[in-house]
Amino acid sequence: MFSPANLRRTRKTGAMSTQPILLGGVDQIRIPTTSPDETLDAVAAFFVNAQSRHGRLSALAIVSFGPLSLKPDAPDFGAITSTPKPGWSDVNLLAHLRRFIDVPMTLDTDVNGAAVGERLFGSGQGLESFCYVTVGTGVGVGVMIGGAPHGGANHPEAGHIRLPRAKGDQTFSGVCPFHGDCLEGLVSGPALQARCGAAAETFSHDHPAWPMAAEYIAGLCTNLTYTLRPERIIIGGGVMQPHMYDLVRQALVKQLGGYDASLRDLDMKTYIAAPTAGVSAGLVGALALAYRSVTGAWPKNWGTQGQV
Repeated sequence: MFSPANLRRTRKTGAMSTQPILLGGVDQIRIPTTSPDETLDAVAAFFVNAQSRHGRLSALAIVSFGPLSLKPDAPDFGAITSTPKPGWSDVNLLAHLRRFIDVPMTLDTDVNGAAVGERLFGSGQGLESFCYVTVGTGVGVGVMIGGAPHGGANHPEAGHIRLPRAKGDQTFSGVCPFHGDCLEGLVSGPALQARCGAAAETFSHDHPAWPMAAEYIAGLCTNLTYTLRPERIIIGGGVMQPHMYDLVRQALVKQLGGYDASLRDLDMKTYIAAPTAGVSAGLVGALALAYRSVTGAWPKNWGTQGQV
């Protein structure tokens, strides 16, 4: 029996929630995220109780907001590092859970978990290389290369790149506590609320913040296109309202500037895509990561959303 846990922060409420689930939907719970000790103790108790009722887990995968230390030889391997989430910096997720649960564990970012879910059941099906972008409480990027998450020395933090400021947007200082006006500091949900005094989901379709946000998101896509040449860029998160996709596509075409014939032939309708694996994509991706950590392969015989 394999199991995932998803530690995430929701944009609409600003509250964090932790959602462990067992294979095939046998058991699941949503845990309000409070202090690290209280939250992780509750997660551990859930899995300890589940094992007493359903048998020992074969593996556990955790996908979490970051930044994370993912190098096995790093002294802080398994930890959330310098996160802007209050109280969660330097919390070692793996070490905490291993005090209670003695099973193989794997850890990855929440965006990589969602990217795996999209490859199995959503807009990344059949693709070997694509990027999964989320624009919500923060801006995160998961990179799939060769059909698996790519981390290099550690996972990417492309949400913190700096881009040229949009025309007419020179005075906003940004909200990122580390970089101020990096991409996340300019277009995340908290950034749009700080700019406009209201949550983005309340904006009308003709609100002037949308074209500005689309220009910055297209700037990220331009960088991903030129550096990684993915087959597709999937963009989700609460800021990506349905009308935003065409705005991003139009801005991306303009920013690419007609350079490189192969890029001129891109079908923007499929190149910039919405996620389609559903709200449980991150959990399903984590479940697949747990399966792969033991078997060395991705699951091939799953039905819809991880049922076997």
